[in-house]
Amino acid sequence: MMFNFLIFILATSVHGAKIHFENLNDIIDHVNSLETTWKAGNNFENDVTLSSIKKLLGLKKSDFQLPVRELHDIPDTDIPEEFDARKNWPDCPTIGHVRDQGNCGSCWAVAAAGAFSDRLCIASNGNFTLPLSDEELLSCCRRCGHGCNGGYDDEAWDFFARNGIVTGGDYQSNVGCQPYEVQACEHRTKGPLPPCSTLPDAQTPKCKKECTNPSYNNPFNQDHHKVKSAYSLTRGNVREIQKEIMAHGPVEAGFTVYSDFPTYKSGVYHYVGGSELGGHAVRIIGWGTDNGTPYWLVVNSWNTHWGDNGLFKIRRGIDECGIESEISAGVP
Repeated sequence: MMFNFLIFILATSVHGAKIHFENLNDIIDHVNSLETTWKAGNNFENDVTLSSIKKLLGLKKSDFQLPVRELHDIPDTDIPEEFDARKNWPDCPTIGHVRDQGNCGSCWAVAAAGAFSDRLCIASNGNFTLPLSDEELLSCCRRCGHGCNGGYDDEAWDFFARNGIVTGGDYQSNVGCQPYEVQACEHRTKGPLPPCSTLPDAQTPKCKKECTNPSYNNPFNQDHHKVKSAYSLTRGNVREIQKEIMAHGPVEAGFTVYSDFPTYKSGVYHYVGGSELGGHAVRIIGWGTDNGTPYWLVVNSWNTHWGDNGLFKIRRGIDECGIESEISAGVP
């Protein structure tokens, strides 16, 4: 069914008046008419449905919680106004890399494997630059949830501590032991990848106890990398999040996605309007201020054609959409 004919109601309150939207184009027009801190645009195909976007949001709630890490001894005065992990550790190319989860609700695995990859490179002083496998985490972590149908961020980091994870790059990359098997696809109207709407919903790959990349020489059982400790951070403690990133690198963050977020193009995102779609996991790699608005710098997993080359900024300091309340990490 064409998206323009799909009617759903999104409501919010702006200056005390209820605003109703019938499609994403209405949201785009409304956001841009407000001249707020961010710009909206079309990141998805014209016939996309709300349910198809929801399938990308795979972060689920879990009773399991990682221990809270004790406070860092970095003085608050040492926290800079701006920080970009890509610039701080230029020998670690994984930090700025944008993965593509495809038609799979694997954000929880992609973000976790991405942050662990960044941290392992940083801990090695830039000597270890291979990405770690979101594929193995997605397919083999039984406690982590339901694979492409959603999973748990804390359980992912616990898996890194208990089991470890092999190397593995993007779909068809031939990088590492177990590259990602879910096909990358184009969420927007035009692009070099096949449209996501033409592909079936991704099924969780089967767990394999061997390297699937024939050109990779390191044996599966010798390729695993573990974290020494896995932990969460105190909910809503902005300075502790900053200190953690400064000390060890990017963190995994969970937040609530509303219907306006998929239209993000540039600027500093904050909730403008729309219904709640689900939980999403991403990597925070830095922070700064844009025209007086403090923000977190975040890497998404909907390929580089979404948003600002695959990244976005979100308002910092007020727990926007819960972004500062669900932080997971570990030390290699």
